[in-house]
Amino acid sequence: MKALGLFGATIGQRYGGLGLPATTYARIVERVSAVWMSVSGIFNSHLIMCAAIERFGSESMKESLLPRLATGELRGGIALTEPDCGTDLQAIRTRAVRDGDHYVVNGTKQWITNAAEGNVLAVLVKTDLDATPAHRGISLLVAEKSAGYVARKLKKLGYRGVDTAEVAFQDVRVPVQGLVGEQEGRGLQQILSGLALGRINVAARGVGVADASLQSALAYAQQRFTFGQPIASHQAIQLKLADMATRVEAGRLLTDKAAAAYDSGQRCDLEAGMAKLFATEAAVTNAMEAMRIHGANGYSSDNEVERFYRDAPLLAIGEGTNEMQRIIIARQLVERAEG
Repeated sequence: MKALGLFGATIGQRYGGLGLPATTYARIVERVSAVWMSVSGIFNSHLIMCAAIERFGSESMKESLLPRLATGELRGGIALTEPDCGTDLQAIRTRAVRDGDHYVVNGTKQWITNAAEGNVLAVLVKTDLDATPAHRGISLLVAEKSAGYVARKLKKLGYRGVDTAEVAFQDVRVPVQGLVGEQEGRGLQQILSGLALGRINVAARGVGVADASLQSALAYAQQRFTFGQPIASHQAIQLKLADMATRVEAGRLLTDKAAAAYDSGQRCDLEAGMAKLFATEAAVTNAMEAMRIHGANGYSSDNEVERFYRDAPLLAIGEGTNEMQRIIIARQLVERAEG
């Protein structure tokens, strides 16, 4: 992946990246995910962090970090979720206290991609406990691994090709230069803007898994014979294949639209939410249908369909649950109608 430039796929060429538009990036993610969905997670979290740095970091931060991130010398991720805080990021408890020319960070983050095998994280922290509203007291720090950083890998149903960890920060010292932006209190807005790219990535992953499930089911349906004919000739199977193919194409179109909106620079919560919602549900449904078409063979760990079935549910949970996507979509519909 380093040789292919994937760690710098969306980083600007000025900083050593490929500078690819989101539309091209989404197709890369789809193709990778159709073969091994976990792999795309390695550079997704990495590039969300990079997007936040490139959009909001100081020029010295960009010049110091982005070239190393683009080559994969640094492999990063985003540390947002906590044991008692998932979607409600304003409720985070990880704290960063200023001590001279450093911040001292204490707290625990959970379900963090690249936290064990990677070497740098964008960490969402509380820098002001008394701020009202709460988001005004939240900042984003870029922390390279150092003393006090303890990561423990978590076991998962699927999505096993990428490390996911619980990270404990125990008096970790981060130079003040690690603050993203020129002032504290902007962290939530900074990371949420990067999550739009993450949701496009997850939508593209959904399309990849949905398509891989379709292709596997289609091939098997032409090879497996019952009652003297391939099961693809049976109407019950044909109905499943038709629905699976339609989900793939619809998910791909929604993802392309969201990526185009992201590239235009306009706010794309609605488009990214719709793409993420539909494409990931398509992956979950297609994986189940592929298993049913394969019958007992699809339930065997020797068959790739079994992996699709285990990997797909993560897509409906990660980067904001699909229940949350529905709320975002509805709010954006109302906001745009009023505007």
